[in-house]
Amino acid sequence: MNRFGSTDPFIRNEREAWIVARADQLGAKFAERAPKHDLEGSFPFENFEDLKASGYLKLTVPESFGGEEASVYEMVLAQERLARGDGSTALAVGWHIGQMLQLRLSGAWPAPLFEKLCKDVVAEGVVMNELASEPETGSPSRGGRPETTARRVTGGWSITGRKTFSTLSPILKQFVVTAGMEHSEKVGAFLVRSGPGVKVEETWNTLGMRATGSHDVILEDVFVPDAEVIRGLDYEKPEEPVPTEGVLLHIPACYMGIAYAARNFAIDFARHHKPNSLTVPIAELPNIKRQIAQIEVDLLTARSYLYQTADRWDKEVENRASLKPELGLAKYIVTNAAVRIVDQAMRIVGGLSLSRNLPLERMYRDVRAGLHNPPMDDMVLTNLANRAIQEAADEGDE
Repeated sequence: MNRFGSTDPFIRNEREAWIVARADQLGAKFAERAPKHDLEGSFPFENFEDLKASGYLKLTVPESFGGEEASVYEMVLAQERLARGDGSTALAVGWHIGQMLQLRLSGAWPAPLFEKLCKDVVAEGVVMNELASEPETGSPSRGGRPETTARRVTGGWSITGRKTFSTLSPILKQFVVTAGMEHSEKVGAFLVRSGPGVKVEETWNTLGMRATGSHDVILEDVFVPDAEVIRGLDYEKPEEPVPTEGVLLHIPACYMGIAYAARNFAIDFARHHKPNSLTVPIAELPNIKRQIAQIEVDLLTARSYLYQTADRWDKEVENRASLKPELGLAKYIVTNAAVRIVDQAMRIVGGLSLSRNLPLERMYRDVRAGLHNPPMDDMVLTNLANRAIQEAADEGDE
């Protein structure tokens, strides 16, 4: 145990210990509710009331606007612990706190608009997400132009289209929508508020992560004033975009948390389960110890790389643009390790692991969603290969 009262080596100071303690308390509550929401595919409104009351929603909001101004490392700590209780809630709120951190780092929004959003988060518990996925384009990381369109009208823009994978849709009072701008090659981003022309169609009925509320959002001639256009108009912006990819570490943090919870459940089960054919619990059997060891190899390797990458992102401010391959690798290593860990946990527990009365069955389904969150495995591997080839070419030209 370290001097902050924890056995976790990645808790390095009192602030991090406090962030973890709050996430642990919330996660314990959410774990009790998770089976019901998973079974029903219902949105955990009460979880978000708890997140609001605890101050978790303002985790990455700047201190100047009443937030906690968490670093990427602190965000990863909080998200991993929250996901040990309920992966769906952790992933859903991760898009909100990641979005707030991205806006804080990038300065992409007009200052008055960002200040108003931050104050809404702090005072009212408003949550935020950017809706970019569409039925025809798939993941925005693949670069497809949105079919959602923005048409010029007096004083602003009229937005029409459909967004899929709209996480948090049941509680989004305001959100960003990407849209192709009519008669232009530009793709704009627009701040949309719930109201006339905005409809949530409850389409989310999936194998895993069933309680994220990632329904379709339909927009029909939704008016957005010029003052709430985020990208697409000609206003002064930095010549070089500020790197913000580090915020996506909230994704692997979530799946690491699910895997950690599955590991704990399997080990606890093995310590106490003693069939009448044995004189000792199954944890004493060599084959079970070997399976636990395989879990530990994946867990220790993946967690170490995740936290190392988050720490580098925070510290190497001038080097952030070149860390993109490492960020992708962290997601690749963690999500694939998490799948293996949960699978191994299922093998340790055996046939009982398939029961919906135990949490492993849900974790088994939830953890697989990580394979479909950005960045995708093939893109990560391609980026690593391209960098290696370029480095070899550069060395050969010297």
